[in-house]
Formats: sequence, C-alpha cells, structure tokens
Amino acid sequence: MLFSEQTPASDRNGINSGFPQGTSHTLREILEANRAYAENFGDKARLIGAPRRRMAILTCMDARMDPAKFSGLNEGDAHVIRNAGGRASDDAIRSLVVSCKLMGTTDWFVIHHSGCGMQSYTDDEIRHLLGLDTDEHPEGSKWHDVKKSAQTPADIHWLTFSDLVQSIVDDVKRIRQHPLVPPSVAICGYIYHIHHGMLEPVPEANRIGAPQMEPA
Repeated sequence: MLFSEQTPASDRNGINSGFPQGTSHTLREILEANRAYAENFGDKARLIGAPRRRMAILTCMDARMDPAKFSGLNEGDAHVIRNAGGRASDDAIRSLVVSCKLMGTTDWFVIHHSGCGMQSYTDDEIRHLLGLDTDEHPEGSKWHDVKKSAQTPADIHWLTFSDLVQSIVDDVKRIRQHPLVPPSVAICGYIYHIHHGMLEPVPEANRIGAPQMEPA
C-alpha cells in the first residue's frame, strides 16, 4: 500500500494518535470533523486531479469567502488558488499554468472582494509594520515581537492595492500577457461582495481576458 493510501491510526476519540496530550481544542475539532468526513467519503475516492468543469479560480484567502459555495462547486469541479488579496503573483500564475497545461482547464476566474484587508495598507506601510525598514519596534505595538534578521527579505512585493476594480483589471492583464498562458484561455474578472454574496463582473477585465484564437 502506498503511504498516501494508508488510513491514519486513531484513538477512540478520533484523534490521530501521533499528536501528544494537550493538543489544542481547534485541532481536535478539525480532526474529529475529518474523521466524520472520511467515514462518508464514498465515491470521492474515484475523483482525479483534473477539474471536471475545466475551471480555475484565483481568489483571496479571506475567511468570509467560500468559493465552493458562492460558485456552486463540488469536490473535483475546479482548481481554487488562494492568497492574500487574490493577486496574480508569480506563484499564482505558476499554478494557473499548471492547471491549464497539465490539467486541461480552459476558464479562469480572478475574484477579488469588497472590504479586502490588502486594500487597507500600502506596501510601505506593511514593511514598516513588520519592521523591515527599521531595527526598532515600540514596546506595546502589536509588531514589537517581530524579529528582523540578516535573512529577512526587505523586498517582498506585498501586492496591496487602493482601487478594487483596477486591481482586478491589472491582474487579468498580467495573466493574459504571461508568455505561458495560452490565448485561448478565458480569463474573467469579478468582485465578490461580502455583504450580500453577489459576484459583479468587471467589464474591462473581461474584455482583456476574452479568449483569442490560437495563432495558426
């Protein structure tokens, strides 16, 4: 049996026996929920990695967003890539290219949302809060325990933004212009509204992301 196919040994409370006494309440809840989920796993064992609906979603990691629920997805339907802000970072594009080239997705959705924390700061402000521009933190600040070292990168692009619509346009454009993204892939841009759950299209992003014919 392959390692990935083995069922973890559990104690009678459903907690993996590899965890020591004192395991946090949150972790215990997760493991108990996982045990219940695994007991009814059923036909999901037959799913493959290629999304059934040939779609991928790039969106924010915000806990108020559940892409499966607001998009009507089930396991096996789509690839979902999440990061702070749902931005088209190098790594996000890497995942999208893999999704297309290796797993056959043809429709991509870039979904940012109202009330995003990445719209509340600038890159410089985050660098300052993390102490990347100074060696001192005032006692009492919530960042006072952040330790800077010679290995701490000071040039991270935090990908903050001030204009929600423009952030989606910029990300769709960046994805569309990437040399490894096929022109035939459809790239759609949407805003998810956290106060009512609706998806609002961003026309300029959808114009830029419209699929094009592969060159002959």
